[in-house]
Amino acid sequence: MNKKVRKAIIPAAGLGTRFLPATKAIAKEMLPIVDIPTIQYIIQEAVDSGIEEILIITNSNKHAMENHFDKNYELEERLKEAGKLEQVKMIQDIADMAN
Repeated sequence: MNKKVRKAIIPAAGLGTRFLPATKAIAKEMLPIVDIPTIQYIIQEAVDSGIEEILIITNSNKHAMENHFDKNYELEERLKEAGKLEQVKMIQDIADMAN
């Protein structure tokens, strides 16, 4: 019997003390590599390997991570009005990566 892994759990609740002072204001998972947050690379790897559902364990101070993967209709509308359709697609793709 060959079962496919479809769910991933990513622990991301730490305080990031090894990366202080940078992590005092921003979660270590949101620190960018060039222009993409580290957590997005992790999620993309999981999705590319066939993962469909992802659970990120965070703490109550990591709203930026949740917001990064959530829909932002106001931002999408403003980008559309400005004719920035590539950027609209990019942020929609991030929100649609996985459940």
